[in-house]
Amino acid sequence: MSLENTQLNELHWLMEMLHNIDVGLVVLDRDYTIQIWNGFMENHSGLLPRETKGKVLFDLFAEIPKDWFVRKAESVFMLKNKAFTIWEQRPYLFKFDNYRPITGTADFMYQNTTFIPLMSSTGEVTHLCLIVYDVTDSAVHKQELEKANDSLEILSQTDGLTGLFNRIHWESCLQAEYKRWTRTHTTASLVMLDIDHFKKINDGYGHMVGDEVIRHISGLIKQHARETDTAGRYGGEEFTILLPDTNLKNAYVFAERLRKAVESSMVKYNDIELNYTISLGIAEVNESFASYEAWIECADAALYQAKEGGRNQVGLYRS
Repeated sequence: MSLENTQLNELHWLMEMLHNIDVGLVVLDRDYTIQIWNGFMENHSGLLPRETKGKVLFDLFAEIPKDWFVRKAESVFMLKNKAFTIWEQRPYLFKFDNYRPITGTADFMYQNTTFIPLMSSTGEVTHLCLIVYDVTDSAVHKQELEKANDSLEILSQTDGLTGLFNRIHWESCLQAEYKRWTRTHTTASLVMLDIDHFKKINDGYGHMVGDEVIRHISGLIKQHARETDTAGRYGGEEFTILLPDTNLKNAYVFAERLRKAVESSMVKYNDIELNYTISLGIAEVNESFASYEAWIECADAALYQAKEGGRNQVGLYRS
């Protein structure tokens, strides 16, 4: 075989490899006119190489932001260095459909792209090569992992029965609020509440009904609390609600509204219907509290006062 034939074969093999590799390959000139369009790009765009050659990239793919792309490409032409874009920064360069059955949850192909300068024999960068990688599997996996981690974080902060924050989380929020108060003296109030005669409910109707009552009061707390409030389960049938930027007077209005909502509602479980009431205690943070634990103790003392006073009422802690 002659040298010329060998070189032609090698060139043919090279072109076959470039056409069939499982990454996108696009070559552009300085006017962003497409010169090479390989099989990967053909398969995912539906455009044959002859349909793209000589066409301006932006005329065929309106989803590519021209100003951003030109800035990126011109730095490659001028500096003669590679540049990159990853899916976390920009999900895709070319908006191709996702055809992978394993990652069918993705609406489009996530892509990483490498910009490579192509130099002539004189050392001048005359063309730009784009290598487009399909990273949909990795992107979807990472997103699902992040969602799972977010769900685990929520679960670690949440009481399973009520959906309110558990004691560990709301107590850390209370501690943070107390520290904020020591710095800014911005007021806040802590509400503690307890279901009246809860043991009688459990003994008379069973723990399933008792759990339904706990879920019921939790739902009412969520309805009445603001987005900035922190509601949690203290333990058993006791609950807490941290009210930032709320003085004792306004906290009392909130507590009374919640108490009346409970008093006028009814819990239904199968053929059982029952009413119940709650007692509440409120403490507004002040200079006499040496710690956030003291704040809890004072709210608890106000709750005890409400129970001693006959239940179904709001007790106030006054320093």
